[in-house]
Amino acid sequence: MDQYEMIRTGCRVYGQNISELARMTGHSRNTIKKAIRGEPWGYKERSHQPFPVLDKYLTVIDSWLTGDKDNPKKQRHTARRVYNRLVEEHGYKGSEPTVRRYVRFVKMALGIDTPCAFIPCDPEAGHEGEVDWGTATAVLAGEEIHLKFFCMRSKYSGKHFVRFYFCERQQAFFDAHIHAFSFFGGIFPILIYDNLTTAVHKVLRGRDRIENEGFGKFRAYYSFDARFCNPDSGHEKGGVEGLVGFARRNYMVPVPEAANLEELNEKVLQHCVSYGNHKMAGRDRTVNELCEEEKAHLLSLPEAAFSNVQTSGGRADKYATVIVDKNRYSVPSRYAGFRVRALHHADRVEIFIGAKRVATHERSYGNNKWILDPDHYLELLEQRPMAFNSARPIRQWRKSWPQALNTLLERFCRAQGETKGIKDFIAVLMFYRDYMAGDIEAAVELAIENNISTSDGVRHLLTYTGGAEATIAPLASWPSLPPPDIAVYGQLGGVQ
Repeated sequence: MDQYEMIRTGCRVYGQNISELARMTGHSRNTIKKAIRGEPWGYKERSHQPFPVLDKYLTVIDSWLTGDKDNPKKQRHTARRVYNRLVEEHGYKGSEPTVRRYVRFVKMALGIDTPCAFIPCDPEAGHEGEVDWGTATAVLAGEEIHLKFFCMRSKYSGKHFVRFYFCERQQAFFDAHIHAFSFFGGIFPILIYDNLTTAVHKVLRGRDRIENEGFGKFRAYYSFDARFCNPDSGHEKGGVEGLVGFARRNYMVPVPEAANLEELNEKVLQHCVSYGNHKMAGRDRTVNELCEEEKAHLLSLPEAAFSNVQTSGGRADKYATVIVDKNRYSVPSRYAGFRVRALHHADRVEIFIGAKRVATHERSYGNNKWILDPDHYLELLEQRPMAFNSARPIRQWRKSWPQALNTLLERFCRAQGETKGIKDFIAVLMFYRDYMAGDIEAAVELAIENNISTSDGVRHLLTYTGGAEATIAPLASWPSLPPPDIAVYGQLGGVQ
């Protein structure tokens, strides 16, 4: 029994008076009287909400909002902007909520920025996926870098894939798709995009598009259809739009740190794999369960992935570098002047002489960058030790190597003289070809502690201590060897 009925029943049937009913229900006496008289229960909506504090500002506000009809959608007055202008330009003393109510009322009357209504939909399993790009900051090898991240999301399951790149170029775009298809275990028959230039050459009327030639070949290889949103209609792929913000807030806060892009992508991949043990609103199964279900509905992957490698040819110059996409990549100095072939992957550059790969570098998307491997120049620096301190590959390397190497270099030069000391120190740098960096650095610190000033001494520590922190025991404390057994010599060479 609701209170309206209880009040009327209490009065008519049980003879309760107004005071008793007011105490029992907590309503005022006037409300009790209205109920007894049978007047409508509840509050009456006013036909018009007055704005007395805004009376002298209404004309100004109306002119601002009316003028917005001819302005770009993203450059129209918001309620906050109207309030700030009233305060700054007209000395308004009222509250912001009052301004917001009036702005909403006027915009509805003018048909400006009216709320949109959306149709609830139930996506089909394994039918559609959504694609978008986002931007974020990460720290790679101690340097803060602005990166792009690719997102693909299943409309049915909500499972998603995220991967970082240095840029949004078409090669990175294709590479991201290839990794995403592998992650989902198949290909969505329909993928939904913005009108991004890596896919769309020209936007035509309605849904018609002239596709980018390269994208058309890529799409045909994987046999999926592309659907493009209307311009300025990101809500048509709202799921992945939300994913961009979700990934930034959850996978990139605090700012992620990694040694390189590959390590960063491995970290974010683990986030994507672990996501999905929850249920989305209106679903009775988890994201991961829905994802497993839809795999049977995806298009199968081709036996071989799309060839996403670009090639170029040329000759290594006198600096032992090869120009690829406006940047220079080093090869071992002995190959200066050789004709080479470069393979451009989305994340790396491989350089070949004939069938032999002579160099691999992480790809740079800047301009006029020198990507140098210092190991490529060590033999040349042995011949020209006085160029060591000014050599660009060494100067780049010294920014990141441990301080112990600088200390060891100084010790070598004091003990052997500058020229011989540098040449011997270069021999230590060559150890990086055969030993782990951590072992070398441990051996270097141990050499400094024990006043060792030759590369042979450092090599001895690497060989017999494995680079581990240890102390060199005095010879007197070493255990004596057992006496030799000469009887075994008769068995050498199979002689009995």
